[in-house]
Amino acid sequence: MDLRDRLREAMSKHDVPGASVAVWRDGELHEAADGVVNKDTGVRATTDSVFQVGSSTKVWTAALVMQLVEEGLVGLDDPVGDHLPDFAHGAVTVRQLLVHSAGFDGDLFEDTGRGDDCLDRYLAYLGGAGAVHAPGEIFSYCNAGYCVLGALVARLRGGTWEQAVREHLLRPLGATHAVLLGEESVYFRASVGHVGPDNAVYSSWIPPRSNAPAGATMSLALRELVAFGRALAAGGAPLLSPESVAAMLTPQIDVPGGGGWSPGSWGLGVSLFDWGAYGHDGNTPGQSTFWRIVPGADLVIAMTGNGGSFSGLVDDVAVPVIEEATGLTVPRPSVPPAEPAAVDGTPYAGAYRGPQYGYEVAAVPDGLDVTLLPGPLMESMGATRTTRRYVHLGGESFIAAEPQDGHHDVVTFVLRDGRAAFLHNGRAVARVRA
Repeated sequence: MDLRDRLREAMSKHDVPGASVAVWRDGELHEAADGVVNKDTGVRATTDSVFQVGSSTKVWTAALVMQLVEEGLVGLDDPVGDHLPDFAHGAVTVRQLLVHSAGFDGDLFEDTGRGDDCLDRYLAYLGGAGAVHAPGEIFSYCNAGYCVLGALVARLRGGTWEQAVREHLLRPLGATHAVLLGEESVYFRASVGHVGPDNAVYSSWIPPRSNAPAGATMSLALRELVAFGRALAAGGAPLLSPESVAAMLTPQIDVPGGGGWSPGSWGLGVSLFDWGAYGHDGNTPGQSTFWRIVPGADLVIAMTGNGGSFSGLVDDVAVPVIEEATGLTVPRPSVPPAEPAAVDGTPYAGAYRGPQYGYEVAAVPDGLDVTLLPGPLMESMGATRTTRRYVHLGGESFIAAEPQDGHHDVVTFVLRDGRAAFLHNGRAVARVRA
């Protein structure tokens, strides 16, 4: 079965309106796309279509920071306040921002306008960001931290983040199909997100420009993401030195509950997978991206979809491509044990709150009942208050007994003095009461 046939079959199975995939394998680029970029218009998806790549953008922002390090303009262990004196959390270091351990609320998507000063205004807004944990204490995915890194790049380059991306990354790569500002999308077949059970077109395509360095706005034809991955795999040229790439790929911090299918650790902006790959996934409302580089195998794959069950698309398209090309066995997402071990849920019970959502956790005889309390952003993407049963997976990790979108969510609790201080699902969500 060729790549397009495999993609089309998986899209039909998992109700994905439009998708694209690009694979660099054995010295050749292979591309396929199918479906539509917008159900309302019926415009067909092609390999030239640009899809929002979400947080995959963070690796581009990290590369810009590493260029500044190479030029001696900033040090990884510099307090950020040395370069951004108007940043309220200035004692946090550049490294801590890169590895998601800065400690302040990360899911803050404030729209500070469309002007070139939007990142400066966002820095001022972060003066009210709450502390979740001490800097450097724990990995907790932090979108806001990458907005700060974008502001750092813009300040030291004397322009905007978008100008830095174009001059220092896209142009050296020879990229031609890239969108950084919403108005640029008129030049391309631009995908929109589809949300909810009916795959309705998401009502707000242009996210806040202030969140661009974290992944809000960048849209690419996937060959451009593959080209960036190839540059990293080749030691960085023409973007970075081999020493900078090696630093980015060196584990800096472990992820609680990570490993297997999920990243086990984080480098400087890069997700590191125990089975031998690195990369970064991305999500915007209704659009998802999967991006992996397998060192030593001459393989880079990027895939994106604009609705439906993207996880199913990854299972049926991306994973087989990787395994066929490399001979590796890619770990599959965890499933509940056939006979879950009994565990005392008392240390985990309580309320946990983050800026975009919260959880209520109750101990029950065979595990935990975990109630998701979505905030306005999650509700706009179709999330509702739901209670799900979780059973013990191992250690301090629990897994949803029933699948959602084909997979079982896992949460890990971080204990302090025998009681959970955080519920961790990639982000550390602080406990607010027992």
